[in-house]
Amino acid sequence: MGTPAFAVPCLDILIKNGFDVVAVITATDSLGGRGGKQLLQSDVKKYAVEAGIDVLQPTNLKSPEFLEQLRSYKADLQVVVAFRMLPEVVWDMPAMGTINLHGSLLPKYRGAAPIHHAVINGETETGVTTFRLKHAIDTGDIIRQATLSIGPDENTGSVHDRMMALGATTMLETVQLLENGDVQYVVQNDDVASHAPKLFHHNCKIDFTQSRDEVYNFIRGLSPFPGAWCSIGAIEFKIYQAVKSDLQDQTAGKVHVDKNRLFIACGDGRCIEILTFKPQGNRMMEVSQYLNGHKIEDRMVD
Repeated sequence: MGTPAFAVPCLDILIKNGFDVVAVITATDSLGGRGGKQLLQSDVKKYAVEAGIDVLQPTNLKSPEFLEQLRSYKADLQVVVAFRMLPEVVWDMPAMGTINLHGSLLPKYRGAAPIHHAVINGETETGVTTFRLKHAIDTGDIIRQATLSIGPDENTGSVHDRMMALGATTMLETVQLLENGDVQYVVQNDDVASHAPKLFHHNCKIDFTQSRDEVYNFIRGLSPFPGAWCSIGAIEFKIYQAVKSDLQDQTAGKVHVDKNRLFIACGDGRCIEILTFKPQGNRMMEVSQYLNGHKIEDRMVD
């Protein structure tokens, strides 16, 4: 059970190691692409079709028709990687239960955006966890964990891509342990849990009253998706790449333009230099390209 590219390596490694994947459950096709008229399939569906695996795309996970079809496969185990919340009637169906891969070292960063929040918080290490599903989200007993470093200038995109491979090998090890009956479950300690809530437009706005390092981590933590943003004048800019600057200014949010370079002051009196952004209604570009044809005056970020 999975949808995005992040889930594909887990599916691939299980098949290549001889496990009989009897079906895939994934998101329904959606309209998108240029003009919004192209029918788009999930990455997991594309892989499954190519591999000749049955694909189920239920809109209602509690519908009698879907549940009957799911039971007909008589699966021993269900594997979830970046899918959606499951009702108990689904996750409790197989004899061996349902296991999930999560992109953090649980109980840290429970929730929808664990990689983003780890980078935003300046973590130097994260990882993956496999666990057995139960009612409360991301709280089930841990089966296996593996760690992954986070570089000081790495963004969420690069951590995500490296984590895909680590997640696949960890999932394979997990399923092999279950197959051999060699699992020792570890109960999560709720007292040290932290959360990684879903990201929306409003909580991706940059707060320049924070320190330069915090602003820098926020930008790389939201790059390349969904993108940290701020408004300068009437224009909203999504910022994808920045560097720490030694330029000093005690007025948080003050914009400085020096030739074709753009700096914004942060709360500790130091500045961040913006390198790559996407102006509202425009494409992603280097700041120098934009400043060649547009004027940004020294002013405050709105």
